[in-house]
Amino acid sequence: MRSVAFKLPAMLALFVVLGNAQTGSHHFPTPPEPLDPQSQKKEQPQTPPHRIDPTLLQNEADDLARIAQTIPSDVASVRKGMLPKDVIEKLKQIEKLSKRLRTELKP
Repeated sequence: MRSVAFKLPAMLALFVVLGNAQTGSHHFPTPPEPLDPQSQKKEQPQTPPHRIDPTLLQNEADDLARIAQTIPSDVASVRKGMLPKDVIEKLKQIEKLSKRLRTELKP
């Protein structure tokens, strides 16, 4: 019984020492970058202003309008049971021109 009485405090002391040694080695994660919009603007390099070509914009807008004018008659054909072969391509072209114009006109 005496040997157990001596071993118990020794084991407790060992656990305390090992426990203290482990607590000192915690590595905490680094915090994330701040979400402050002011600090993000400072980090981004300044890009030169984008030059807009008015002639190119006008040509693209005219193309977009011309293609878009043909869509109602194509949809009328679909209602009659006929699918024009180029209607899908026209709609893709409208999307493409619209996206390009939006990009060019974006401040």
